[in-house]
Amino acid sequence: MDDELFDDSRLTASGLFIEAFFGLTARLSQVHADHGLAGTDFDILVRLARSPARRLRMTDLAAQSDFSTSGITRVVDRLEGRGLVRRTACTGDRRSCLAELTDAGYERLCADVPPLIDIIQRWLLDPIDPDHLPTFLNALRAVRDTVRPGATAGAPEEG
Repeated sequence: MDDELFDDSRLTASGLFIEAFFGLTARLSQVHADHGLAGTDFDILVRLARSPARRLRMTDLAAQSDFSTSGITRVVDRLEGRGLVRRTACTGDRRSCLAELTDAGYERLCADVPPLIDIIQRWLLDPIDPDHLPTFLNALRAVRDTVRPGATAGAPEEG
């Protein structure tokens, strides 16, 4: 077999991305665990916190988080059982339901985010030249938009 097959910059790019992702995820997961959250919990809670009125239609939340409708229902059920999220009726569309961040969910996020920001700064941003950060963020958005086209479903348009 041709050894040059394995010396492909595309394999290198993918491998570096995966190694960086898993290394950072391990550090972030510990912060979440310290605050009684899983990474999935944080992802859902922060999406709600960043949404208007701290709520999203369940279908938009599913699309943003890349869950099926039944998958997001299970996650929201679990978070609702812990008092971090509540479901409310969607005015104007009786078929839809909203997931809304509760005050307890907001407080849990407020405890989790500062140490999380410290980890993100130390392990993701500090190694990057600040002049390269806009390019890095644009590249991540381009990849995200390609692999997860619903990632901003229901979010306000950026202006």
